[in-house]
Amino acid sequence: MKSYLLSYLLLLSSIAFAQNKAIIKGKITDKETGNPLPSVYVIYKNKQFTISDSGGNYQFVTSAGAITITYKFIGYKTHTEKHYLSKNDTLIINVQLMNENEQLTEIVVSANRRKQRVADLSVSMSLIKPEYINQNNIIDADDLLNQVTGVEIMDGQASIRGGSGYSYGAGSRVLALIDGMPVLSADAGNIKWQFLPMENIASIEVIKGASSVLYGSSALNGVINFRTALPKSKAENNFSIQTGIYDRPQKKQWIWWNNPRNFQNFSLSHLKKYGNTDIVLSGAFQNNNSYRKLNDKKLLRLNTRIKHYSKNNPTFNYGIALNSGYTNKTDFVLWENADSGALKQNPETASKMNGTFLTVEPFLSIQKEKYKHDLRIQIQYTGNNFTEKTQNNSNAISYYGEYQFFWKIKSKIDLISGFSGTYSRINSQFYNNHTAKNVASYAQLEYILLKKMTFNAGIRFEYNAYDAIADKIVPVFRSGINFKLTPYTFLRASFGQGYRYPSIAEKFAATTLGSIKIFPNLEIKAETGWTSELGIKQMFRIAAFSGQADLSLFYSENTDMI
Repeated sequence: MKSYLLSYLLLLSSIAFAQNKAIIKGKITDKETGNPLPSVYVIYKNKQFTISDSGGNYQFVTSAGAITITYKFIGYKTHTEKHYLSKNDTLIINVQLMNENEQLTEIVVSANRRKQRVADLSVSMSLIKPEYINQNNIIDADDLLNQVTGVEIMDGQASIRGGSGYSYGAGSRVLALIDGMPVLSADAGNIKWQFLPMENIASIEVIKGASSVLYGSSALNGVINFRTALPKSKAENNFSIQTGIYDRPQKKQWIWWNNPRNFQNFSLSHLKKYGNTDIVLSGAFQNNNSYRKLNDKKLLRLNTRIKHYSKNNPTFNYGIALNSGYTNKTDFVLWENADSGALKQNPETASKMNGTFLTVEPFLSIQKEKYKHDLRIQIQYTGNNFTEKTQNNSNAISYYGEYQFFWKIKSKIDLISGFSGTYSRINSQFYNNHTAKNVASYAQLEYILLKKMTFNAGIRFEYNAYDAIADKIVPVFRSGINFKLTPYTFLRASFGQGYRYPSIAEKFAATTLGSIKIFPNLEIKAETGWTSELGIKQMFRIAAFSGQADLSLFYSENTDMI
């Protein structure tokens, strides 16, 4: 009798709740563009909340009566509405959110590997928008970054705030990424600038300072993340053609050509939503009959990204990205002589090369109310084949995987953690044959105090081995603070450690180029360093004009530089 009575009471309570419930649903969009806004927090009774899906849609069930609903999204003004719900009511509430001050609310993802306002960061960051690229007709990534304050690219070597020194063609103290995935070659450890998708860029984020806690080796000096654009509500097609002729130099002894030297550049991109699937296609072709003798170049680049949002489960999305390129060029090491300037190259050190680059990157993501899981895999192939001096041929394949977990522990406490692993195999007449392994785990905690002050602290452990010969496990730390002094004034301070393992080329390269001999350095050590910074960012608006002023004082130190 007792069990029947309990079941009966539970049934009555369920019926009572069902009769007292109400449904609220709707769509959240950008007020200016009309585009749907995913991942908007919809907060209602007793701090319960749900999150809008990829199409900006949301829905929740609550009890009848008075209700206050708050819509929150980074970069947009918080919106609140009050309603009264009747029993068994279904209320449709479509909401348009308005952008806040554009400079104040620029959204970045690289600094802490999640979406944040640039004003809330504890480190220095420069942000390049696609409008700047288009207005200045820039087609090469290294040419673009040379115009960023504190960044210098010399012969493919990136240096941030003068912290990288110089090493021709091998290694990098700055980590380059495409949508958060590394684009350093497995053999030389250098950045493949020519294969970065400049024809489809949403933004370029430059972190200045040691970032090894979240990004590992090669982020000793900073990080450059190329974020590609995704489709909006309307399809986008872009097309560009450039051509030109090189003028003759004033010094006659520098002129070595009879026919005009010229260049051509062609690029296109296509972005469109097909139902629940985002499709991105882009490509470029470059032909450069160089004004430098023995330095011509042809380049073909293709990039694809497919992302599908589950219709039955809006918290789940998955897809694949493909980045590929082919280059045919003549490269050199020395000039012909001191009188020819930099226009005539020494034939003994010039080599014709065919280069191939390919990455295949499947991914999946699950985002719920307080959690987010990201799993990403990358298979990368690089090949360098010299048509005349075959003793320098090499090819490398690497397998990279990373799992990342975000947890909103409380409304003011966030945790981001993960682990990654890399296995590389290099077959080369330049470096000989080698394997490399790398395993790492990391975690970073962020805490908001009194809505004005944000603390973060993180740690990483990394293990590296060449040919089964292991280095010691390396721990690195970072911490930072951001203080909102006024609504438009932000103070920041940070400290971060960094390190970098030598690349296969830096450790094992051995060859002869004319009179130049390159020797292996088997005893080379990993390098370490740290960066500290104090900074202030001031936002301002005068009529329709908005901008920002940023001042930073920093100190960096490196040990055992390669």
